[in-house]
Amino acid sequence: MLTEPKKKNGDAILDQALRPQRWDEFVGQNQVKDNLKILIAAAQKRAEPIEHVLLYGPSGLGKTSLAHLIARELNTNIRITSGPAIERVGDLASILTNLLPGDILFIDEAHRMNKLIEEVLYPAMESRTLDIIIGKGPSARTIQLELPPFTLIAATTRIGMLSGPLRSRFGVTFRLDFYAPSDIERILERSCGLLGIAADQDAIAVTAASSRATPRVANRLLKRVRDYAMVHGSGRITADDARSALHLLEIDGLGLEPTDRRILETIVRTFDGGPVGLSALAAATAEEEDTIEEVYEPYLMQLGFLERTSRGRVATRLAYGHLGAAYQDQPRLMDA
Repeated sequence: MLTEPKKKNGDAILDQALRPQRWDEFVGQNQVKDNLKILIAAAQKRAEPIEHVLLYGPSGLGKTSLAHLIARELNTNIRITSGPAIERVGDLASILTNLLPGDILFIDEAHRMNKLIEEVLYPAMESRTLDIIIGKGPSARTIQLELPPFTLIAATTRIGMLSGPLRSRFGVTFRLDFYAPSDIERILERSCGLLGIAADQDAIAVTAASSRATPRVANRLLKRVRDYAMVHGSGRITADDARSALHLLEIDGLGLEPTDRRILETIVRTFDGGPVGLSALAAATAEEEDTIEEVYEPYLMQLGFLERTSRGRVATRLAYGHLGAAYQDQPRLMDA
């Protein structure tokens, strides 16, 4: 049985419908899947919950889907929350004390938990106990509650922001990587079938190429391309429909959006290719530092358009070529 927040809009309902329901429907991340299957099978033979799992990597690569698949495979409940939602120790205590034996607690954006919450998690993960302080001052006392056997699955885009003691308490840690174009095309083909969309293979290839190698983005673009084909085309998505829809969305053939290009253009034209510090880049582009670092930089670095150096961000020769700007070679001071 899966417990999830209620969905309110049509796109959210579609996103839920597109979520893989079985291992064979989850495309890509084969190494992670194979290891998880062994972990689950071994735990089932011992009649024990699986060890705590930490999943990290850029957004939209399937961390939440994997958590749901693990719960489905174990035929257990999954309780879902997020780091920002756990504001007080009492919030976490309420969640933990309401778990049933074998339940999975999934914490998304785990890097946004405060340190007090992390410290409460240590004994809960290690010895399945919860220490609660009652009262204040000299009269304060601590009571210890026993917790049922449970598994914590945490997902994060910034594993470095988790404390060392917390990371060490996870039995397994897996990184999810960007997807190969062929895997994205398979995901889109499955999504077309689930949504009842007729699409040419060329149209799927065009959409996949602009998906930032990310399934979530690919499915989002597919829905917008579908809308365009319904309004301006025959209903069946052609490659021309896909290109026209992406052009209207200002998304180029590599999946770069206006903000991606603005970041690159700012580095190239305002800061002569860099290096430029993150705070200066954020001020110049009117974007938040966290947004640049978590949303845009990973894909730009994956493409080889951006480098992080000890002095700041630097645009590469490939970035200059993509923008059609003349490249001037200069020495770079790279991070160790």
